[in-house]
Amino acid sequence: MKKLMRYSPLLGILALAACAGDEDAPAVEDAPEPGTEPVAEVLAARVDLPPGVTAEMVARGQQVFEGTGICYTCHMQDGVGGPLGPNLTDDHWINTDGSYESIVNVVMNGVTQPVEHPGIMLPRGGTNISDDDVRAVAAYVWALSRGS
Repeated sequence: MKKLMRYSPLLGILALAACAGDEDAPAVEDAPEPGTEPVAEVLAARVDLPPGVTAEMVARGQQVFEGTGICYTCHMQDGVGGPLGPNLTDDHWINTDGSYESIVNVVMNGVTQPVEHPGIMLPRGGTNISDDDVRAVAAYVWALSRGS
């Protein structure tokens, strides 16, 4: 029973994710509009990006984070963290060492046993985002943690 209660917040999020691809489903009122703020552009200009990462990837990562990747449902808008997912804007890493490739790994494979938060993270956040979108989200998260 404890295990079911641990995963119950995730089940609600997964239900929302299942509806995300349904064009006839009503829009979620609190979902942020993708690209409403040029956060990614500002971040990419402030930091030296890892090899192979471009400002365009960071911008695309913000769109995926706030849209089809539904990352904001656990990590909140702008990655500030919430009850289900850690803050991604600081230099305190819980389930990764904070390197770009390790962030890619976490997004790609998920987090089956979170250290501090109650909900697990499914591979690709439980969505069907592409490998390129995973790398873009990782670029955005990497930049978030270094852009303040």
